[in-house]
Amino acid sequence: MLNAEVARRRDDAISRGVGMMTQIYADRALNAEVWDIEGNRYIDFAAGIAVVNTGHCHPRVMAAVTEQLGRFTHTCHQVMPYENYIRLAERLNEKVPGDFAKKTIFVTTGAEACENAVKIARIATGRNAVIAFGGGFHGRTFMGMSLTGKVEPYKKGFGAMMPDVFHVPFPMAPHGISTKDAMAGIEKLFKSDLDPTRVAAIVFEPVQGEGGFYPAPADLVKAIRTLCDKHGIVMIADEVQTGFARTGHLFAMEAYGVAADLTTMAKGLAGGLPLAAVTGRAELMDAANPGGLGGTYAGNPLGIAAAHAVLDVIEDEDLCARANELGSRLKQRLEAIRATTPEIIDIRGPGFMVAVEFANPGTQEPDAGFTGRVRAEAQKRGLILLTCGVYGNVVRFLAPITIPDAHFAEGLDILEASIAAARSA
Repeated sequence: MLNAEVARRRDDAISRGVGMMTQIYADRALNAEVWDIEGNRYIDFAAGIAVVNTGHCHPRVMAAVTEQLGRFTHTCHQVMPYENYIRLAERLNEKVPGDFAKKTIFVTTGAEACENAVKIARIATGRNAVIAFGGGFHGRTFMGMSLTGKVEPYKKGFGAMMPDVFHVPFPMAPHGISTKDAMAGIEKLFKSDLDPTRVAAIVFEPVQGEGGFYPAPADLVKAIRTLCDKHGIVMIADEVQTGFARTGHLFAMEAYGVAADLTTMAKGLAGGLPLAAVTGRAELMDAANPGGLGGTYAGNPLGIAAAHAVLDVIEDEDLCARANELGSRLKQRLEAIRATTPEIIDIRGPGFMVAVEFANPGTQEPDAGFTGRVRAEAQKRGLILLTCGVYGNVVRFLAPITIPDAHFAEGLDILEASIAAARSA
């Protein structure tokens, strides 16, 4: 088979609404390498969008899933429960930041986790309104889409969004937006449009993912915590992309010295299997009546088994320290490239959740065209990159944290060559 042949079949069979970054059809993968159906090898700096933090086909994850396959694949936890579901909840209750009693629910996707966090906040507070941030991404369901602070492609053409969702600016230093601006946006809402006693939750990403890998400043997170405490608002940290060692901590919120009331997670939780969760204050998590939370596939046994193995690997292989080491090396290389690349205006991100932002050297306007050329040049040379950002001018780096040093160095060499080629073009 050829990639082009399958691409033609794809066009005939799959909805145009399912976007694709490449027309490379994967055949097999191992750690940070992927081979396509034509036998071409690629170094993967995407990791399924921060899903396989522990690498493709980690042997301990594969062994855990294989062992579970030999027992059963599905009973629906609401019908016939299983112990390892409860044990994983116990582990997350212990590991999620916050010095208070916690409980957990499992669902299937990050969007579903965000939906359920809002449901929990609403039933616990008896309020409806939710505040989110421009540039944030929280999923493609209607509530997730409504929370997301980016119109195209996520909201365009889908009609009215869910009511009582409000957006304020998120700090983006390269674009002149500060914590002061963000908090002023909330205060303006409270003055002109929204009684704070109607607000159920404030939702934010500790590091914006799709929005451009902008880390939430510490003073913003602390200000949100203070505001939530003042008005009885539930603070929701969306750790779907930041969780599971990506930022150099198991959860990004560990770096801020304050805890969210509810934490959503997915992506890296189960090493490639669909599993998501909400963990939070026990009294909030118990607000819903039995049957109000859950789902047929929520907490599927294979995903639960994989997640246990992922947590073991992160701990045993010290992947939080590894993320900090790799991120530091990546930033150093990017800074060296920056010396001869005036298109680079910012290098940022904690741990191994790093991004580089490009702008036109003359106008300083965001340059999505240059960014796209970098991605395309890298792909031609065998490196898979992802772009992101409100302006489409950011490359985000999400290689598996288990990537071998030799493959990491090879990827960085390709990256440097690709940026140089994009400049020449």
